[in-house]
Amino acid sequence: MKTLRIAMAQMNPTVGDLSGNVRRILSWLREAQKAKADLVAFPEMAITGYHPEDLLLRPWFLNENRQALQEIIPACRGLVAVVGFVEQEENRDANSVRPLLRVADHGVLYNAAALIADRKLVGSYRKQALVNHGIFNDSRYFQPGQRLPLLHVDGVLIGVTLCEDLACSTGLIRREAAGGAEVIVNISAAPFHRGNSRSREQVLAARARENGVIVAYINMVGGQDELVFDGNSLLLDRTGGVLARGAAFREELVVADVNLDVVSSGRSTQSRKARGAATTETDGDRISVKMFAKQKTRPPIEQKKTNPMEDIEEIYWALVMAVQDYVRKNDFPRVVLGLSGGIDSALTAVIAVDALGADRVRGVFLPSPYTSQESEADVMELVQRLGINLSVISITPTFESYRRTLAPMFGDRQVDAAEENLQARIRGTLLMAVSNKFGDLVLTTGNKSELSVGYATLYGDMAGGFAVIKDVPKTMVYALATFRNGRDPSPVIPRRTLDRPPSAELRPNQKDEDSLPPYSILDPILQAYIEEDCSPDDIIKAGFDRATVDQVVKMVDRSEFKRHQAPLGVKITPRALGKDRRMPITNRYRMS
Repeated sequence: MKTLRIAMAQMNPTVGDLSGNVRRILSWLREAQKAKADLVAFPEMAITGYHPEDLLLRPWFLNENRQALQEIIPACRGLVAVVGFVEQEENRDANSVRPLLRVADHGVLYNAAALIADRKLVGSYRKQALVNHGIFNDSRYFQPGQRLPLLHVDGVLIGVTLCEDLACSTGLIRREAAGGAEVIVNISAAPFHRGNSRSREQVLAARARENGVIVAYINMVGGQDELVFDGNSLLLDRTGGVLARGAAFREELVVADVNLDVVSSGRSTQSRKARGAATTETDGDRISVKMFAKQKTRPPIEQKKTNPMEDIEEIYWALVMAVQDYVRKNDFPRVVLGLSGGIDSALTAVIAVDALGADRVRGVFLPSPYTSQESEADVMELVQRLGINLSVISITPTFESYRRTLAPMFGDRQVDAAEENLQARIRGTLLMAVSNKFGDLVLTTGNKSELSVGYATLYGDMAGGFAVIKDVPKTMVYALATFRNGRDPSPVIPRRTLDRPPSAELRPNQKDEDSLPPYSILDPILQAYIEEDCSPDDIIKAGFDRATVDQVVKMVDRSEFKRHQAPLGVKITPRALGKDRRMPITNRYRMS
């Protein structure tokens, strides 16, 4: 039996840390060599980290990216390696299609995969299916590739693609398979969002079935600003069945054997003869690579097939990884957050502890004249269960001082949102003072439902450096809290915190539903309007009350200026409030 041993290096690079990324790549290379792999593949832009954005406009950054590749090539002894990097080429054709931005006088850039065989750079593959929607802006930096190089490894033809080339373009894979490719290696940096790993696996399985090829999909893992990469690398047989699956949200090397006799038996004799004819050193786009005699010296390897996570579990660990990597990669010693006794701050605190450990999480309780005894008791119980440090700072003296200061101007006007927002802004100021004094990162605790409709205070509860649950609707907040409570013998979040009606506690007996529709109604309307671009009439036809829909749409549209000033937060839905949705602030268009 002829086998190809494939190692999929599911690694966590850091954008701009080229030397650190090279060390990671070299470490995984050594592991692949110990496993006697024939081929090892790394994620898209593994050398630079994904996505370097306008770092790509700096010539010295590009030079260091090339130098980093030169460090990796000599280490690829005895195997084939596919490594994501940025390739640069002098642009000799003044009339060629160019990206929107290019490095002046330094040529055109390609999102590329270096093809290395036994310490030699034998070629490269350049991404062809550039993406320009949502968070992606490939055409700003890159030009699409044209060629489809196939690695001819001891009678086996291996095609290489990048990310959307496999998922979005059936034509590329069909051409590679028609050229004789039996194995398609796809290196990727696919950001996580809810349900994406399952739909991605379905697409990849369809590509494998349609073309009768083995698919090795290598995905990045880790957090990068608002993005999280989930890993979940896959090795699929020619029927779309899973041979091996990497873990979610964890670095690891997934090694598996592919039975090439089984692959070949599923293809026609004629196509096998066509593949076997390519034995020259270079035959068009075919690059011949000498195989290394390992078949007799290595025992079979146990296939790794990690079970996929359930929906809410996947979202929870995506949030944990995002916090962990944002803090680690930006060198913050600790995080600090305001604890109110409510579900949002409780969930944020638990995520932070799971990400960093209790000793790196600082809680601050900031009671006002309207803070209930139940909220105080729930804060104390949460802190005890998590084992985190807590400081208590009453904002009542400061609030009263502000009111006295403003009394000559406010006069006998009725108490309203101005006084409510004062309390939120005092809290925001105090948390930022703690951040300045100790170097802690302030985690904000607002959710997607609140931010969508503007039920949040600029420079108050929106003040901070990282918004953990910014893309988490309120109903999902409860689902995540319930999931996390179910992982331990006793719940970490107090039961009463989940049961009490949500309240900002900025006035006596305040409830969120005094200002908003119930979240069970609000969240589906927000999903339809923000994530699915449904019109108000479409939402009403789906069964929602016209007055409620009109109220929600008006609140969303009028709050755009707040969202533009919000801290970045973790993307976990298909359309987050950030780069995914770019609306003008000054905008009089209204759907009737």
